[in-house]
Amino acid sequence: MGRFMGSNRENHHNDGADEDEGRHYPLILAYSPLPYNKDMAVDENTSLARGLEVLKLEAEAIRTLQERLGSSFESAVQMMLDCEGRVVVAGMGKAGLIGQKISATLASTGTPSLSLHPAEALHGDLGRLRPEDLLLALSKSGETRELIQLVPAVKSIGVSVVSLTEATTSSLGKASDLVVEMGPLSEACPLGLAPTVTTTAMLALGDALAMAVLEKRDFTREEFAAFHPAGSLGRSLMRIGEIMRRDNEVPLLAENASVRDALAVMTETPGRPGAALITNGDGDLLGIFTDGDLRRIICEVELPLDSPVKKFMAVNPRIVREDQLVGEALHLIKGSHIDQLPVLDSASDRVVGLVDIQDLLEVRL
Repeated sequence: MGRFMGSNRENHHNDGADEDEGRHYPLILAYSPLPYNKDMAVDENTSLARGLEVLKLEAEAIRTLQERLGSSFESAVQMMLDCEGRVVVAGMGKAGLIGQKISATLASTGTPSLSLHPAEALHGDLGRLRPEDLLLALSKSGETRELIQLVPAVKSIGVSVVSLTEATTSSLGKASDLVVEMGPLSEACPLGLAPTVTTTAMLALGDALAMAVLEKRDFTREEFAAFHPAGSLGRSLMRIGEIMRRDNEVPLLAENASVRDALAVMTETPGRPGAALITNGDGDLLGIFTDGDLRRIICEVELPLDSPVKKFMAVNPRIVREDQLVGEALHLIKGSHIDQLPVLDSASDRVVGLVDIQDLLEVRL
């Protein structure tokens, strides 16, 4: 990160707590529920008891899956990696909804994917598939009629089939090229009917597959950003160079400037950044002087306006490089309780820009 990151201070200054003086923050009233104590007595007839039981059963199902995962999981990952087309995810009812989420996760992490309704596929949508595709079929029982009808149809096209189901001995399991077996799972529904535990298990397995494939693909943050141009995820993966202030918006000062000069450049620079960056003749960063510094020294020194600004500037300030991610700048600003970050060239200590907390607010981070 360069020599300026060597500072172990929590902000630009050792004594930075009073930088917040004079700032007015909105009052936020938050509801804080009483913490749940696992040792407290719970009436088994209450809704809380039912909720706890559901979560317990679903957590136990995940632990059971951990114990069952084996070579079939690795084979499924490899089949997804080898797929030259798309991973087509299909399921009926609640399994179909889980399939939509699995497909979306795959697509957003580097594996082309779409979700397919089995019944619609049997009435024409089968034409969406190509021989190079891979079908991921979801069914708790492995006896879902529409899926059982779909499998031979997709195989006739040349599509391989991986199924997530309860048992390899089910009709779906027998018809598939590969089965990732979930094992017998009981639903958390008091009636034993509503898909709960099984859909959670399917979702977890889908996430596990997607993340294993992502890792094998060496999928990068940059690729993730390309698939998420909107939303906070995408914005946090923008490069600092895309949002930083440049040229006349950067408040630069020579090292022999005075505090008065610093005030002038802070006031006259477009956007009024509330800071001045002190540089040497080569444009390398020497330090930063902020309006917080001004408030401090006015309390300590009588009319210091003609004093050298380098006497009061913070040396070794927090910095970022223009090729870093915007999310990293946000983390640094929040963690260090500062408002500005000098931006240095990726290969040197030359100042090329400035990031202000207002810039991050404008991109809605």
